[in-house]
Amino acid sequence: MEMVQLNNNVLMPQLGFGVFKVGNAEAEKAVSEALRIGYRSIDTATVYGNESGVGQAISKSGIEREQLFITTKVWNSDQGYENTLAAFNQSLDKLKLDYVDLYLIHWPTPKYDLYIETYKALEKLYQEGRIRAIGVSNFEVEHLERIINECSITPAVNQVECHPYFTQKELKSFCSEKTIAFEAWSPLQRGRELLQDPALYEIASVKKKTVAQIVLRWHLQENSIVIPKSVTPARILENLQVFDFELSPEEMNIIDQLNKNERCGSNPHTNNRR
Repeated sequence: MEMVQLNNNVLMPQLGFGVFKVGNAEAEKAVSEALRIGYRSIDTATVYGNESGVGQAISKSGIEREQLFITTKVWNSDQGYENTLAAFNQSLDKLKLDYVDLYLIHWPTPKYDLYIETYKALEKLYQEGRIRAIGVSNFEVEHLERIINECSITPAVNQVECHPYFTQKELKSFCSEKTIAFEAWSPLQRGRELLQDPALYEIASVKKKTVAQIVLRWHLQENSIVIPKSVTPARILENLQVFDFELSPEEMNIIDQLNKNERCGSNPHTNNRR
């Protein structure tokens, strides 16, 4: 597995496994399969409601804790300094872990303007050694600039929506300048029309790979961390088989040109769900 060195020197697998909108029982089954075939990075969140299932899969896997990279996130309604500390303890209990490798603020929720004090709680947990790296999710440049200016630790990761129809070039460039690792959620546009795109299909035919594998390879060559989600064993395996080929500069450019600045998820400026 390829690794990314975060800005605090912690190593994070470049390809991980996501469990968005998967119930506890199904998450346990899917994560168990992912770990069995070689995934070592698992991404969950409080709001997914499946931290217990993920924890069960981890504890049953027999894999040494040091070999795993576990990410979870503090939800919007748990933001605020003391609330975040309490929410983190609850996540640890559900995951049955002594620490997590990466803890993220799930959304900036600008209406409530609590993400600075929330991040300061993450800094405290990091300094206590209960988190190996801290970061954010769905943060735009203006939110990141406030964190950098008002807090002590530059986020290690910014996890945001990204796929060939929403390439996020400006945000990627800013994160690169600030040594913030860029991580893509919804890397396959949640299986929508992207996977039927003729240009991607043509590249896939030449490479003798699936369209999903082509898209995941594009993310990797963009130096992004990527966390595809599936509960189907064949697809879980397929998504892992992306390290035995490369896209040419021309193919990368073709994919870059597919950008429509088209989100399939919420806009961080307006998403204030609690």
